[in-house]
Amino acid sequence: MDQLEDIRARIAKSARIAARKPEAVELVAISKTHAAEAIRPLLDAGQRVFGENRVQEAEAKWPALREDYPDVQLHLVGQLQSNKAEDALALFDCIHSLDRASLVAALGKAMEKTGRKVPCFIQVNIGAEDQKGGCAIAEVPELLALARDAGIPVVGLMCVPPFGIEAAPFFALLARIAADNGLEQLSMGMSEDFETAVMLGATHVRVGSALFGARPKN
Repeated sequence: MDQLEDIRARIAKSARIAARKPEAVELVAISKTHAAEAIRPLLDAGQRVFGENRVQEAEAKWPALREDYPDVQLHLVGQLQSNKAEDALALFDCIHSLDRASLVAALGKAMEKTGRKVPCFIQVNIGAEDQKGGCAIAEVPELLALARDAGIPVVGLMCVPPFGIEAAPFFALLARIAADNGLEQLSMGMSEDFETAVMLGATHVRVGSALFGARPKN
């Protein structure tokens, strides 16, 4: 698949510029709103890590796809309601949107109940935008401590920079916050800015439209 090869090549080039190994960057193909028929070509081309925004949507299409591609890794990249914590653990292999104490409590209880420890990223509201999810920068240490006390394996930080503004300073800031808190992984960078994110340390880039084309309208 040409788009997939192109994205992988651009990730590799950006990594080499930053003196990083290309394999240190995980491409998360954002398949939200796309039907199974649109996802299969990427699966056939070897892509195995996908991201979804909603538990319900993922439940509707991924169990059948996983029967044919059992080695798929599914990441939740959208906001998670606390009452969906157990459902999310049953379906997803990674959660990128841990952002508040109530969700820490819900996930901690669900992980203890199910025995399934799913790695999580703390989502940071890196641009301090009222309309976006994510915890405030100043709250990261406290939320991280709460998550660790609850037995949640926090592996890194995630952010979505403000739209229409140069993303590099926000990516650099997220990297510094992660380093200050002893976290090694960074979920940052999307279709329009993933190359910059890779050069600034991203370990996971979340690419949707550059792979799938324009998102279907509801």
